[in-house]
Amino acid sequence: MKIVIAGAGDVGFHLAELLVYENQDIVLIDSNQEVLDYASTHLDVMTLRGDSSSIDILEQADVGRANLVLAVTTSEKNNLVTAILAKKMGARQAIARVTNQEYLEHDQKDLFRELGIDSLISPTILAAEEIYRLIRECTFTDHFEFEDGKINLIGVTLDEHSPLVNKHIVDIHGIETDVTLRPIAILRGHRTLIPRGDTILRRSDHIYFITRKENTDRLISLVGKKKIKVKNVMILGGTDLGIATAKRLEDEYNVTLIEKDKERCKRISERLNNSLIINGEPSNVDLLEEEGLSRMDAFIALSDNSETNIIASLTAKNHGVYKTIAQVENKEYIHISQNIGVDTLINKKLIAANNIFRFVRKGQVEAITSLHGVDAEIIEYVVHKQNQITKKPLKELHFPKTALIGGVIRGEETLIPDGEFQLQMKDKVIIFALPEAIIKLEKLFH
Repeated sequence: MKIVIAGAGDVGFHLAELLVYENQDIVLIDSNQEVLDYASTHLDVMTLRGDSSSIDILEQADVGRANLVLAVTTSEKNNLVTAILAKKMGARQAIARVTNQEYLEHDQKDLFRELGIDSLISPTILAAEEIYRLIRECTFTDHFEFEDGKINLIGVTLDEHSPLVNKHIVDIHGIETDVTLRPIAILRGHRTLIPRGDTILRRSDHIYFITRKENTDRLISLVGKKKIKVKNVMILGGTDLGIATAKRLEDEYNVTLIEKDKERCKRISERLNNSLIINGEPSNVDLLEEEGLSRMDAFIALSDNSETNIIASLTAKNHGVYKTIAQVENKEYIHISQNIGVDTLINKKLIAANNIFRFVRKGQVEAITSLHGVDAEIIEYVVHKQNQITKKPLKELHFPKTALIGGVIRGEETLIPDGEFQLQMKDKVIIFALPEAIIKLEKLFH
């Protein structure tokens, strides 16, 4: 599969990094030789210096033979032009990263599709949606729904009071083999583990469960947490993400937004309807206390400075705020969130890259997501034709040891399979997979 990526920044580099596992034919375009040099020394990709919206550069990249063109530079106009030209020059599929939220409206999307752009991706909107999910289920650090909630993926950190600590998974009462609760991944420090029956859970383990929506209260009880309902939310930073998040939350929660720039505060107040806008320095703890920090249920730090966001979130924790979320620019920080005391660290570029990545997957992929700090993917495959996976039970399929089927959706039924389980046509299969398992999975489901 030939893939052309325009933009070797965080989004483009992360996409290329994910794709090297696939042995894809990748061309990375950027006008900055320094970032190209970094990419070429770390990744097995072809690099090309130049403007991706140039027809000459696209011809050099042989874009006419590309299965997929990903335009993810920091320039929205460049991305749109690149995607349109690439499609007109013969690329099968073209995706562009945008910042203007108007472009994501239904009629605008149709217009861009007519121009040849198959999909538009906004890192800001995707991150705001993820924050909304995290606030809605604030007891958990991660919460993803598949098939309108038929299967839920939930992440939770085990604290010292959790009754699960120091227990083997097989000995935990309440984790059965029917559709109740299935642990599918453990993040322990920087290591990603696939849980087995003899795995012993430790304090500070971050564990991911597959369950039904109606079982979330039971999961809360099982891990020893309390169910907290968020009412009051403080957002630090009037960035584009801060505004988008406030807009997403303000109709359901009491939102207070802190922004240091007075003129920007005025512009923000024109875009938001039900949020309280406060002009002040985000590092001023006295100001945060005056504006009710200790009364907040959730604190979301979305300034442009990663360190400010982390420190402010830790300060909020010290003031008794239950849920903290901090945006970080450095993707290496993502791995440390549970270790330093911030509930969730997010990076909107990684969220965008992972969303784009589903277009790369072979087989009929319905959905794909990644977990914060976990070097793995959750993929929803659809069984779309009769082949070996429908003719043999799972135990005979030579399923990769570094992958685990979390659940199967069959019509309106939600099933947790064992080794004797046999897949059928149109089954939707939720799989947790480490990178080395991906190629084998794609062969099975292709």
